[in-house]
Amino acid sequence: MSKRSRSAAPAPGAIRPTVTVCRGCCCGTPKIPGIDHAAQLRELRTALADRATVRVTDCLDVCEQANVVVVQPSADGRRAGGRPVWLGLVNDQDATGDIAAWIEDGGPGLADPPDVLDLYSFSPSRRIRAELPDS
Repeated sequence: MSKRSRSAAPAPGAIRPTVTVCRGCCCGTPKIPGIDHAAQLRELRTALADRATVRVTDCLDVCEQANVVVVQPSADGRRAGGRPVWLGLVNDQDATGDIAAWIEDGGPGLADPPDVLDLYSFSPSRRIRAELPDS
C-alpha cells in the first residue's frame, strides 16, 4: 500500500496539469544508479514552474518501473478526453525534457506526447491507479 499523503492531491479540475514524481523506496534512490535524481526533479520544477504543478510522492507501488512520473491533465485537458499518463523507467535527462515539452504544448487531452514517450508509457493495475487521486 502506498505511503502517500492524500493532502498532496491536486484539486479536482486543476487548472494546470499535475506532474507526480515518485521518490519512494526505489524511485529517486541509489537503487537506480547513475542518475542525479535531485537534478531530474529540479529540471522538471524549473521547466514547468509556470505551466504545471509538480509534486513528489513517497511511493506509487510500481517499483519495477522506477523512476515513475504520472502526468495528469488540466481541467481543459480532462474535458477534451485526457486521462493520467503513467511513465516508467524515466531514467534519463532526455525523457525529462520530453515530458516538459509535452506539457508546454498542453499535456494530456490537449497535445499528443512526443513519440518517444510511448516507450515509457505503461498501465498500472486498477488498484494502483485508484490510489492516485483523480486518475
